[in-house]
Amino acid sequence: MKILSVASEAYPLIKTGGLADVVGALPPALARRGIEMRVLLPGYGSVMTKLQGAPSEVVFEYDSLLGVPARLLSTRTDELDLIVLDAPGLYHRSGGPYVDAAGMDHGDNWHRFGALARAGADICAGILEGFRPDVVHAHDWQAGLLPAYLRYSAIACPSVMTIHNIAFQGHFSAAVLGGLHLPPHAMALDGVEYHGGVGYLKAGLANASAITTVSPTYAEEIRTPAFGMGLEGLINSRAAVLSGIVNGIDTDVWNPETDAILPRTYSAGDLSARRANRREIETRFQLDEDDDPLFIVVSRLTTQKGIDLLAEVTGDLVAEGAKLAVLGTGDTWLEDGFAGAAARHRGRVGVVIGYDEGLSHTMQGGADGILIPSRFEPCGLTQLYGLRYGCVPIVARTGGLADTVIDANSAALNAGVATGVQFLPVDAPGLRYAIKQAVRLYRQPGTWAGLQANGMGADVSWDRSAGLYADLYKSLLPVAGQPA
Repeated sequence: MKILSVASEAYPLIKTGGLADVVGALPPALARRGIEMRVLLPGYGSVMTKLQGAPSEVVFEYDSLLGVPARLLSTRTDELDLIVLDAPGLYHRSGGPYVDAAGMDHGDNWHRFGALARAGADICAGILEGFRPDVVHAHDWQAGLLPAYLRYSAIACPSVMTIHNIAFQGHFSAAVLGGLHLPPHAMALDGVEYHGGVGYLKAGLANASAITTVSPTYAEEIRTPAFGMGLEGLINSRAAVLSGIVNGIDTDVWNPETDAILPRTYSAGDLSARRANRREIETRFQLDEDDDPLFIVVSRLTTQKGIDLLAEVTGDLVAEGAKLAVLGTGDTWLEDGFAGAAARHRGRVGVVIGYDEGLSHTMQGGADGILIPSRFEPCGLTQLYGLRYGCVPIVARTGGLADTVIDANSAALNAGVATGVQFLPVDAPGLRYAIKQAVRLYRQPGTWAGLQANGMGADVSWDRSAGLYADLYKSLLPVAGQPA
């Protein structure tokens, strides 16, 4: 089976969030099952720089791809077989993949990601010699037009549309339809039209052969007005092809026994070396060196992530005798709020504004627990890293957090299966209670060690999830002897 994966980012080439980790980790997991997956990725300037020196081949040239010259490059890096859409007019610019240096959306994002989807559809049509996918897998709104292009170009290729976060939908003016080279009749309820404009994610959900999201609980949540972000009606109409497949993590990259980033590596059988990692965190965040419970946050600092709730209860956390280290960037008022908390609670609260991949490894490898109070969380990866590293997750009971962390209630503790602490409702009192519960458990060393051991023994790899994706792809293939 040959699969084309189309996405706007992929680790280790370009990453702004968990999408990149998923797109980068799934191909090697599928390869172990004999499935060939190639990833179509925009040729951002930063990506082209990282690929310098890697063997590459021009496999197709466009005189005009939605009005701009472009070419497709075939290359390989790490364990990824890549097809890079090299279109300097669309992707070579300052800023990030979605926003400019000032933090504003690139004004032509409709064009940049429309071109990505169009190129994906062309590959499905067979423009590349030796590679014509059996199934195409489109990720998030940036690839959302791909199933629509297949439909309106009469290209016979089953498609999977994965929602990583339904809050980001890609909604643009109806005026872009002509520039996307879509027919006028595509502006229909069952096409790309959405609230009078063109909805990229909506187009994918309406036209894909199958819809997935990144955890079973989130698949149910997005069918409700509270979580569906206006698309719940469409999703319910397509519930027969909707499924939730929980994400995994790359357990070679995230392995406390071999992680070269950590000051000290360690195994589940001997956690004593975590103390050296803990001291590194305390030094970096200017925290007191003691054995009080040390909690961390590695997150975008936004209300979606519930970071405002944590800001509200930081004083209570300190009053419980705990310490807090925050790594992240996001809303200015939250950044300023934690800077103020660090000033008020010197030695007990520390903050680093920004993102540092290496520091995040050290934090998971030395802290006692990781706080994830998200109001909604499609899957989440930081709790999986925490489980893997013996950093006990304290999480809101929502989405993938509910699916991957076993709450330390009496029944789970008695059965010896608990891996963390869940809380509901997702509000300040709920989080305050969860922190008190975590501190209470921490002060029972045998119980806390049991949570760590259970978490480190959990299967957080891609193996099972890759199998579910493989089964889904196979289910979409034409039955032998029947037309596609």
